Amino acid sequence: MARHARSGFTLIELMIVVAIIGILAAIAVPKFADLIRKSKEGATKGKLGALRSAVGIYYGDMEGQYPADPASMTVGGHYIREIPPAQTPNYHADSPAILLGSAAVGFTDAGAWGYDSVPTDQDYGTIFVNCTHTDTKGTIWSSY
Repeated sequence: MARHARSGFTLIELMIVVAIIGILAAIAVPKFADLIRKSKEGATKGKLGALRSAVGIYYGDMEGQYPADPASMTVGGHYIREIPPAQTPNYHADSPAILLGSAAVGFTDAGAWGYDSVPTDQDYGTIFVNCTHTDTKGTIWSSY
């Protein structure tokens, strides 16, 4: 009697492959989530730079006057088209709002952007991320 050669995998072999795939997935998913968070942090830093540039250009055009409200810089799109949302992943919802006030007194850690609109303050005209939590590198958001 001739034996026919069987092709295929045994149940044990398939279970080992599934276990290896599960271990690799358990390692990869948290790394992927961390990469998404880092990309949002980078996007927020870039948006903050764009807002600060727009405030700087406005300051130069107005011969030494900061805007009372940076949202006014969107009118006509000369300085910036729209206020981009601040993204502080895991802490606050994305928001394009700009909270006006004094950096010396402090803000409420509500997310969004903060703008020191008090002319007598040392930080007058400074825009920053209104969040006192830390990013993935341990830097406080509002210190950018």
